[in-house]
Formats: sequence, C-alpha cells, structure tokens
Amino acid sequence: MFFLTMPTSVLVQNDSKIAHFFALLKFRLSAFVVFSGLFGYFIAETALQTDWKKVLIFTLGSFMITAAANIINQMIEVRLDKVMKRTEGRPLPMGKISMEEALILTVLMMIVGSALLFIFVNPLTAALTLFSLILYAFVYTPLKQISTVAVFVGAFPGALPPLIGWVAARGELHHYALLIFAVQFIWQFPHFWAIAWLGDEDYTKAGMKMLPKSGKSPATALHILTYNLFLVPIGLMPWYFGLSGIVSAIIATVMALLFMLPALELIRTGERKAALKLMFASFLYLPVVQMAYYFDRLI
Repeated sequence: MFFLTMPTSVLVQNDSKIAHFFALLKFRLSAFVVFSGLFGYFIAETALQTDWKKVLIFTLGSFMITAAANIINQMIEVRLDKVMKRTEGRPLPMGKISMEEALILTVLMMIVGSALLFIFVNPLTAALTLFSLILYAFVYTPLKQISTVAVFVGAFPGALPPLIGWVAARGELHHYALLIFAVQFIWQFPHFWAIAWLGDEDYTKAGMKMLPKSGKSPATALHILTYNLFLVPIGLMPWYFGLSGIVSAIIATVMALLFMLPALELIRTGERKAALKLMFASFLYLPVVQMAYYFDRLI
C-alpha cells in the first residue's frame, strides 16, 4: 500500500529503542491497511451479528502481517533508504535497529499473525494475507529497481485488504469482494503516481523506476487522469451489482470527479503544488467512498 509517506525521522521524537521499533512497523501505513480490511469485513457482515472477538483477532493478525511486510521491505531496501532524503532517517539505515533484530521481529509477527488468522478467523484469510505479504515484499519491492511495471504489481497487494476483510467475515470469495477490490486497485495508480511525482528526485537517485517512462511530463499527468476517469465506472459497479445503493453511487461519482481536478491541473501546469493536491485528494477519496458504500448498505 502507498500511503502516508512523511519521513520517519519526523515521526520519532525520541531516541529510545521502543520508539525506533515503533517507527520500523510503519504504524500509520499498517493502520490504514487494517482500516481497509475492516471496511471489507464490516460491509460483508452487514446482515450478520458482529463477532467482536473475531474482529479484534482479525485486526491484530492483519496488523502483524502488514507490519512484517513493511519491515521486510525496509530490510531489502536499507541500502537505498540511506541515499534517499525521505527515508534516510528510518531505524535501519540509521543503525538504530540491527538487521538481526528486524528479522527476529518479522518472523515472530509472521508466525503469530498467521496463526491468529488461521485458527480464529479462517484458513483462506491467513493464506491470502500471506500471499499479499509475499507479493508486496518479495515481488513488488525488488521490481521497483527493474521496471515501471512494479506499480502495477504493487497495486495488487495494495488492493487486497478489503477483499481479505470480506473473506474474513464470510469465509469465502464472492463477486462483491472483487468489486471493492477493483475500486481500491484503480485508486492505487493516481494515488501512487502523485507520490512518485513528488518524490521523483529521491526515487531516481536510488534507481527506482516509479513513474511511467515519460517521467514528470504532461504525458504522465494524462496517464494519471486516465485512471481517475476509470474510477467513475468502477465506482458505480457496487451499486450496479447490488452491493450498495444509489446514494453511495452518487458520492463515489462526485468524489471521482473532484479527484480529477488536481490531475487536470497537473496536466496544465506540471507543478509540484498540483501533485501535492492530487496526493491529498487521493487520501480523501478512498475512505469517503468506502464509508459511503458501507453506510449505504446498512440502509
């Protein structure tokens, strides 16, 4: 998932070991992933009685696996993080946490998180969560230095949380789960390319191929707008197939249109300010639309 990329050095306000371990977890990113998973869980069980013990275990297990994936990402990229301004303050490149300590923490969280999901939620949820970790940490992460296709590959684990949440609640895949997966999948592209535009100098320095081959250009901005446009029909699919109602369809359409405005500005100006607006618009779009789907399904 590509989200909340404030440099870690800003987040850690003291030099304690606990603070550095906390930073290593990428707590805000992990929490956002869990939020998307809970959205999928609750929208799947609107007709069921909530099992709060199961919800709590799903939340904890999901967080542990997500945090483990984030740590593996940092372990693989520790050399690259040292040369990028936005990541040089992370615990591993600074030597505040050793690679051995990071590995031990990762293995423990993977084992405990997987066991919690397998035993107390369901085996399919555990399997999909581990698949997402493998795809993110061991395919997407190294691919960033090889090809721009990394963004496409990374969009899959980035969009899996709501689908996994559905499976956690229902114990099986359903076409409704694929609908909420599709919305988050398409959202990934304008969201991450806005971040990549803002961090292009750092990414280029580290040899990461994050923007399309045209780089920071009107062609790339048009590429971003194309995916913004895709969000209009994709956002209507939950209503069309009966997952949610017309109110959420209207909200999703309005949000998609508003999301286009900074993309249009980026095409026109190519300025950092427009990319920043696009990034913040992406932060707003997904939670608003997901909550609209959920509450509309309750009505």
